[in-house]
Amino acid sequence: MTGKLYYDDPYLRRFTATVTESGVDANGMPYVVLDRTAYYPTGGGQPSDQGTLNGLHVVDVEEVAGQVRHRLARGVDLETLPVGTTVEGEIEWERRFDHMQQHTGQHILSAAFEELYNGATVGFHLGREVVTVDIALPDLSPVIIEAVEALANRIVFENRPIDARFVAPEELAALPLRKAPSVTENIRIVTIRDFDYSPCGGTHPARTGEVGPIKLLGYERYKGNVRIQFVCGWRTLKAMTEKQQILRQLSRHLTSGEGELPDKIERLLTERKELERSLQDMKQQFLFAEAETWLDAALSKRGILLVARTFEERPMQELQRLAQRMAELEPSVVVLLVSAGAKLQLVFSRGTAVGLDMSNVLKSVLPLINGKGGGSPTLAQGGGVTELSAHEVLDDALQKLEIELVQISGI
Repeated sequence: MTGKLYYDDPYLRRFTATVTESGVDANGMPYVVLDRTAYYPTGGGQPSDQGTLNGLHVVDVEEVAGQVRHRLARGVDLETLPVGTTVEGEIEWERRFDHMQQHTGQHILSAAFEELYNGATVGFHLGREVVTVDIALPDLSPVIIEAVEALANRIVFENRPIDARFVAPEELAALPLRKAPSVTENIRIVTIRDFDYSPCGGTHPARTGEVGPIKLLGYERYKGNVRIQFVCGWRTLKAMTEKQQILRQLSRHLTSGEGELPDKIERLLTERKELERSLQDMKQQFLFAEAETWLDAALSKRGILLVARTFEERPMQELQRLAQRMAELEPSVVVLLVSAGAKLQLVFSRGTAVGLDMSNVLKSVLPLINGKGGGSPTLAQGGGVTELSAHEVLDDALQKLEIELVQISGI
């Protein structure tokens, strides 16, 4: 059983210990077990500490059957740390203190949700950038967020003492626990004076003031609950600094004060929507004019007007609109459009006075391009990949069309 110094002193950064075991785990990672350690192993939603042992980097720490395994960088020669070796361990303090801030902030935030809205905590994850906590509430509102954040920060700035210790069963029964312990023995309770009593094996500071400001960043509905993203302490300062930089950049670009930005952006979005509508109207007018141009140049063939054109990188939607428009303007037209690009795009259409089934014409051409597609008798579309050029495919489509025309005319 490894002695856990982090329970005695979460502020301990350096320690000495003796190697009691070493090995390589199933993932090929070398590890050592010590008779005692200040390294906190992954658990309870809190990531493990990192640091060094005799200068060797500790990349991960995990508790396995009561032993705290210190995983070292892949390829480390364990012969340099034989059993019985005395090692000097040093915790990466910034990581440890950050975890202490975030984990304790979660306790405070969870207790605030519980006290104000009876919202129990059902999940917790301490991530590298943000922390998430899942609260058993159907939804949130700005009023709820503001109230919870205000209470949580009041507890922080009151700098209340935090006590973390193992308790006897008789004492445990008398405590107003926020949640039931997940174990039945060696139960450790983290107490924030007159506010929260929670079973927890994580590392925590001595007073709430060390947590620093708590800021809720956002939330989403998740499995019938709400998942909240938040940060504490130095992470809050970093997040607010980044947001302030963004606001300053926006203010410069929009030549507006920060307080005027919401109205200015709303106006810009409205203007953009109007411009997009105008642009779409203009595109449609150009498309209609293009359709009339192709119709004017149409060839007369076996009693129909034929428009057969190739394009480069023409979007399928434009091809469809162009073909539909020509069919609307001229009942006796047949339109064959082919566009080259990463895929070859085909759109075939006809007017109401033509007795062809354009989906059959398309299906006769698709094998040539290893393509797929479909549609109706009046409009069909498809695409495929081929080494043939758009002109070669169009020539094949014209030959297939000629066969269809002969069949329906009987000549």
